[in-house]
Amino acid sequence: MVLALLLPLFCLLHLYVGQIPISFSDYWSSFSNFDATSSNHIIAREIRIPRLFMALIAGAGLSIVGLLMQTLFNNPLAGPYVLGINSGSSLFVALSIMTGIPFFASELGLITNALLGAFLFGLLILFFSRLVKTQISLLLIGLMLGSFISAFVAFLQSASNAQELKVFTLWALGSLQKVEFSQLPIIIGITIVGILGAFLLVKPLNALVLGENESKLLGVNIKTTRLWIIVITAILTGLVTAFCGPIAFVGLAVPNLVRILFRTQQHFILISASALLGAIFILLCDVIIQLTEPFFMLPINVLTSIIGAPMVIFFILNRLR
Repeated sequence: MVLALLLPLFCLLHLYVGQIPISFSDYWSSFSNFDATSSNHIIAREIRIPRLFMALIAGAGLSIVGLLMQTLFNNPLAGPYVLGINSGSSLFVALSIMTGIPFFASELGLITNALLGAFLFGLLILFFSRLVKTQISLLLIGLMLGSFISAFVAFLQSASNAQELKVFTLWALGSLQKVEFSQLPIIIGITIVGILGAFLLVKPLNALVLGENESKLLGVNIKTTRLWIIVITAILTGLVTAFCGPIAFVGLAVPNLVRILFRTQQHFILISASALLGAIFILLCDVIIQLTEPFFMLPINVLTSIIGAPMVIFFILNRLR
């Protein structure tokens, strides 16, 4: 309840923290009576509102994905970034931007490739999880996949022209400003499908906490549950990565913080709290970015790494105790 009350407050702060002051009446009229000649209407509708929604979607989506991955692999250090799923999506986006093929370079091609990359690498990690016997081995495989993909992307960058390289570099730094107002309905629709899918898996997720054998005894179809988790991971990770770039550490840090705060394995609570806290976290990061814009440009991926990495170190040290 506290998080649910805090979220609209952070949304209002996010809308009003920009360098150009815009009133509530301007935001309202940009919906009800949009004036293409009004600079305030243009800024409100085409920049700040899409940026707000992408912050909410990125924070909630990546946090839920991280929670699902940690439950599936029974590993608090699992997540779309650490296990290479973000990297797989990034690789396919790199192919989209730097191949020169018209379809891949289009908006539809970019989104399709991001979703496909997340899904394929999710299946690959799932395959490796069945072969290795320890959590550390799976994490090492995820890190090695990330290193391999980084090397392949570096090769693509060395072979690309200056314009393609610039586009990919700016995308890789991460930004919440790449979405247009007209794109929001389809993005919000896909996100809602992914989040509702996660809530439909609450009972199997609660059972998976006990272990796979115990889950089977309780009647959980493990193979089907795994597949749906990978599908939801691909939808949410691919969508966020396509439009915002590879945002690090959110899917790893937020679910662990939620577990510490709520001390429960009830996944209805964990999913709800992860979505709310993840959205608040990205909103807070973007508020900091907007406040520092007059002095220097701070990419969202850089800030989430600066904040998220110490949190992950804390979780590891706390677990070792």
